[in-house]
Amino acid sequence: MTDIVIYHNPACGTSRNTLALIRNSGAEPRIVEYLKTSPDRDELKSLLSRMGATVRDVLRQKGTPYEELDLGNLKWTDEQLLGFIGQHPVLLNRPIVVTPLGVRLCRPSEVVLDILPDPQQTPFAKEDGEVVIDAEGRRRV
Repeated sequence: MTDIVIYHNPACGTSRNTLALIRNSGAEPRIVEYLKTSPDRDELKSLLSRMGATVRDVLRQKGTPYEELDLGNLKWTDEQLLGFIGQHPVLLNRPIVVTPLGVRLCRPSEVVLDILPDPQQTPFAKEDGEVVIDAEGRRRV
């Protein structure tokens, strides 16, 4: 059983790169495809608390009903925003990764390196060819 969970969207390049970095550390995470199995309100609140984030910090705007719902309007409370995420899971930005070392919204994908318990096992390049871990095992910045 793994201690790593990724809230994942397989259609998202950042999410795929993050998953690949987790696997490159030798771990096989529990994958939650959040568009199919959305975290409930209490789970979201727990994730946000552990990240030290607000609901607005994890709202995704691009490719979502964010604008049409006027979610940038400060009239919406955190509870109301959580309700919108529950109705429209695509509003939750991704990927969110949980490890024994912390919880992070991994945008960009290499943010996951800060919370992985084990180092990368091999060099790693993102899908677009950007090198993240070089041949000597060093993180490229």
